Amino acid sequence: MGAAIAAAMMGVQAKATIPALFQPPPLTERPDSTDCFDDEEENQAVCLDEIVVSANKSVVKRKDAPVVVNVINAQLLEQVNAPDLAKTLSFQSGLRVENNCQNCGFPQVRINGLEGSYSQILINSRPVVSALSGVYGLEQIPAAMVDRIEVVRGGGSALFGANAVGGTINIITKDPRKNGFEVRNTLSNIGAQSWEDMMGANASIVSEDRTYGLALYQTTRYRQEYDHNDDGFSELGKLSSHTFGLNGYFRPTGLSRIGIEYHTTNEFRRGGNLFDLEPHLTDITEQTRHIIHSGGLTYDIGWRDGTQNISAFSSLQHVDRNSYYGAQRDPNAYGKTKDLTYVGGATYVGRFERLLFAPATLTAGTEYQYNSLHDIMTGYDRDLTQDVQIASVYGQGEWKIQRFTLLAGLRMDVHNLIEKPIFSPRLNLMWKPMEKLQTRLTWSTGFRAPQAYDEDLHVTAVGGEGIMITLADGLKPEYSNSFSGSADWTILRGHYLFNLLGEVFYTYLSDVFYLQNVGTNAEGHAIKERRNGDGAKVYGCNIEAKAAHGTNFSILAGLTLQRSRYTSPTAWSEDPDVPTIEKMPRTPDVYGYFTMNVQPLRRMDCTLSGIYTGRMYVPHYAETDDMVHTPGFMELSAKLAYTFILPHRLQLQLNCGVQNIFNAFQKDLDRGEFRDSGYFYGPTQPRTYFVGCKIAL
Repeated sequence: MGAAIAAAMMGVQAKATIPALFQPPPLTERPDSTDCFDDEEENQAVCLDEIVVSANKSVVKRKDAPVVVNVINAQLLEQVNAPDLAKTLSFQSGLRVENNCQNCGFPQVRINGLEGSYSQILINSRPVVSALSGVYGLEQIPAAMVDRIEVVRGGGSALFGANAVGGTINIITKDPRKNGFEVRNTLSNIGAQSWEDMMGANASIVSEDRTYGLALYQTTRYRQEYDHNDDGFSELGKLSSHTFGLNGYFRPTGLSRIGIEYHTTNEFRRGGNLFDLEPHLTDITEQTRHIIHSGGLTYDIGWRDGTQNISAFSSLQHVDRNSYYGAQRDPNAYGKTKDLTYVGGATYVGRFERLLFAPATLTAGTEYQYNSLHDIMTGYDRDLTQDVQIASVYGQGEWKIQRFTLLAGLRMDVHNLIEKPIFSPRLNLMWKPMEKLQTRLTWSTGFRAPQAYDEDLHVTAVGGEGIMITLADGLKPEYSNSFSGSADWTILRGHYLFNLLGEVFYTYLSDVFYLQNVGTNAEGHAIKERRNGDGAKVYGCNIEAKAAHGTNFSILAGLTLQRSRYTSPTAWSEDPDVPTIEKMPRTPDVYGYFTMNVQPLRRMDCTLSGIYTGRMYVPHYAETDDMVHTPGFMELSAKLAYTFILPHRLQLQLNCGVQNIFNAFQKDLDRGEFRDSGYFYGPTQPRTYFVGCKIAL
């Protein structure tokens, strides 16, 4: 690490001598100046036509992608002071991050109202985030690891898996582009009570001829527990995590590239009470220790004329978790979980001057996914072994016919938990009536297998006992049909740039999964059972607006209006006197966000941001189960940063700010050891003050 930083400080500028097809992914490449404003000296830009890869596994401008791809870049992560993925994703239309546990802080992201297990999280386009690593995964991916996040709402591409019903979140890690380094530290005070400290570093080296490059990142985070209602039990758990990773490449020839990626996380978290005692001596404790190792190799080779290339990849992730999910001083609530995920495959991309009836790009490939899970919790008499194997082949063609682009794809998945192969067709049509206007139509299908998902591997404490999730006998796969249409319009007037996107969506789910309290099992443990319902439908619209004036002002805003309904009344409580529901719980009809950045001085950045969560219904399990209609929340935050230019090309940034300025937070939290820890909604943390500094070359 020290040698890498020392080499980076030499400031050697790399020279591009390799054919463009095999340069590192051109993440810093900017499209033509009609769609971007760029400040070259600070390497910052307000760009409404980013380069993306999540549309069809090829590098393409966003406006030319046949599906809508939204991008969260590293600059936005810094502007909103996001330490991890969980604090970032709400700054996209249709996405909402929520905390599902008052004890341990189990987060999940919903896309277009569908809960987290309907979406697929990718790392560098690989589905290595398993059900176990997805339990706390949104907080285990630090901002220092992320170059950008690409979001595709809905299942618009056949290349990333038919189980991405809600959409895909593709985390593109930082790639080596130039020699440099960065060290930063942020100290936060949560609710005038608890402290959080986060320190991170990045370094990269690139050879002069760009035949090799290596990027390194490291993050250390420590957070004290936080008790909002002074009942002696935490609302935010204690957290200590360490992450290290690297991303590198080597080019044996001008037409080939070998890529390597690795990261490891060691995380401890604990929520409940009596933090100075062992877990089994407390009233409630939810505690986990995760050790995660994840890595991958890619090999790309292309034809000299640049018309065809093949990419082979292999990724592996291992998770080791020691846990305690218990209440009332239960000595048997300890558990141990091991999880191994492997993904391998190959993709072919060919560009043809004419294929059938028009110029086309053909993409085809095969993929194999394997996940082995063994979860033991002796106190709950659980010994869960789950092996999931999915063999897939896929293909899609993209034809350009004057102002039209047609993308048609088909994926076949052979899943060991489903009797028959599943065929999932996808169809996209883009029409560009003018250069700055794109309209898109999308139809896709998908499925979810009858298996354990992330929330099934978390035990929620209710009434002083843990509640487990089990699968009903004869549980069938859940299938989906999704439709969407959008219009994306960009206007440039001198130094002013505007963009407006409107999207409507509709998803129908058949044999939809839902959870119902069923009392206790034969061993006396409280159980929620995953069952099949008749069906459900989710529909609505997303509206996004972006504007910029040069490089000194930008504003981004998004609003989602939606409905999430079961097609028939659905029971959620074991009490027959509790009314059934038709509206899906935890799905507000209205939610949105905005960010505004102003540079009153050349080296000063001022950011104001906000997240709005509308009213929704949230289940509350108590002596009498109740479906509570929650209030709405507006969470406003602000940040001020100033950058000093130092000798030897060094930059020093000092920053400060407030998150959740008006302390919008749930007021009816359950109290004490018999609380329903799953009854948690609204903003994930109270008013928080922070100060930070960053040194970069």
